[in-house]
Amino acid sequence: MRFPNPSPACPRAANRAGSAVDGQPWRIPLANPSLDETRPGLGARSVRAVWHPCTPMRPGAATTPLAIARGEGVWLYDEDDRRLFDATSSWWVNLFGHAHPAINAALKAQLDTLEHVMLAGCTHAPAVELAERLAALTGGALGHAFFASDGASAVEIALKMSFHYWCNTGLPGKREFVCLRNGYHGETIGALAVTDVALFRDAYDPLLARAHVVMSPDARQARAGEGAADVARRALDELESLLQHRAGDIAALIVEPLVQGAAGMAMHDPVYLDGLRALCDRFRVHLIADEIAVGCGRTGSFFAWEQMRGGAPLGRHQWPDFLCLSKGISGGYLPLSLVLSRDAIHEAFVADDLARSFLHSHSYTGNPLACRAALATLDLFERDDVLAHNRERARWLADGLLPLATDARLVHARQRGLIWAADLRADIDVANFAEAFHRAALAHGVLIRPIGRTVYVMPPYVFDAADARWLGQRLLAALDATVPPATAAMQAVDAAGQEVSHAA
Repeated sequence: MRFPNPSPACPRAANRAGSAVDGQPWRIPLANPSLDETRPGLGARSVRAVWHPCTPMRPGAATTPLAIARGEGVWLYDEDDRRLFDATSSWWVNLFGHAHPAINAALKAQLDTLEHVMLAGCTHAPAVELAERLAALTGGALGHAFFASDGASAVEIALKMSFHYWCNTGLPGKREFVCLRNGYHGETIGALAVTDVALFRDAYDPLLARAHVVMSPDARQARAGEGAADVARRALDELESLLQHRAGDIAALIVEPLVQGAAGMAMHDPVYLDGLRALCDRFRVHLIADEIAVGCGRTGSFFAWEQMRGGAPLGRHQWPDFLCLSKGISGGYLPLSLVLSRDAIHEAFVADDLARSFLHSHSYTGNPLACRAALATLDLFERDDVLAHNRERARWLADGLLPLATDARLVHARQRGLIWAADLRADIDVANFAEAFHRAALAHGVLIRPIGRTVYVMPPYVFDAADARWLGQRLLAALDATVPPATAAMQAVDAAGQEVSHAA
């Protein structure tokens, strides 16, 4: 049975005033500055009671959050039953749409069987089966899944495992880490230490260990006559220089394969991954693949790392040493993350000496409900041949967003699988562009959160060609509202004139 995916033409949506069908954009209330008792809605109550993540709190400007009542397919519905296209999969987690019947059914069945048991000294079928199936997806190269709850925790685990491995094998001096410029790996203390996004890191800088930060292979850095592969090779050269001098002190390098999310969906050529594997092997440095955002089919293959050699089957030695998964692995239902590692790494912790053991844990490690949601997610990948269908969806997305990709106000339009992004031109000045575009998109029925000057979409895997065209039209309307074409043209002319005057 195909999961219902209401389109803009469905009767249920068409009967509502102001729907997309009649050509009128949804008028979503952007803010309610009045928090008095006459309108104690869910948003106002949330401002009083909830500390919202990644949300600035400005004095005297209390903006009520959007109160979502339910979800269905690619759509979210607010308290007034007005709908929004979930263009970023609710922060990159939702794979198969909201309220998917198959995942719902799996969770309901698990509730009647086992809701939770500690994984220390116990085990249960969902955790074992999930670990086995994920190991099989790597051809047996990686296994012994270590479960956690969120992406940052998975990164912490991989960093600790790497350092502890070197201690257990007689090389305690290998305690440094390498990360990429503008890379992001989470906001716990260890994960922040290998994150190079100042907005998140700088407030806590005195608490953090120092990591080596090397050039990103971001293809937007291409010089005249260069392609993405050339940028990747320059980045590899810089890394090689560092490793030549510091490899004896470095435990691991961490990378977001193919797409650096918080860097503005910075995309790079797969040749970079091949080069990383070779350098890490040569200098005896662990390689950590952070697939928290890019795994589970987002980039076109289940693991982004599989594209390392153009999609050719990988030998066991070509996989990373650690692979971190979260976000989509549970279908966007429940908090779950995990780290897969090589057998040789696991074996280094097998000893009678308790100090050699990896004693990291938390009470909900390997929660059966979360693992069951992940198993239902893997079932959908197999049952519906999702990766093959996603190739078609990627074409629909490219076609639907072509008006944006070719708009003169945007540059560096790029796509990897079902991740699409473009940047506002550098010579166009828009105050608080990300916030302004977010609000304009809400008014046109789309929930989207630009990163800086980057507009991106990462939709669930249940949209069709008509949805993609509708999304493109609405985002173009949001761009027009945020950066009117006439204003952009005037700024460009002014910038050109200043350049000429400066040159003269």
